[in-house]
Amino acid sequence: MTDLQSKKLIYLKGFLFLIILLSCSGLIVYETRSWKITLLLALAIWASARVYYFMFYVIQRYVDPGYKFAGIYSFVMYLFSRGKK
Repeated sequence: MTDLQSKKLIYLKGFLFLIILLSCSGLIVYETRSWKITLLLALAIWASARVYYFMFYVIQRYVDPGYKFAGIYSFVMYLFSRGKK
């Protein structure tokens, strides 16, 4: 399988992820009807986005510009390999 090259399909993929996020979050809030759960869900979404940004932008840009991450598993293996040095 090759990498996705079409800009239109890349935007479509991002839009579909947004639809999944909004519909799942909306259903969770609807089912619980709790401000506490809504706040915790919003914080979890925000924090997961920040962790992803940290793993794939901050590390490459500011910590180790030579390393290219391929996914979360790649990042975990990178962390373990850095500890052995």
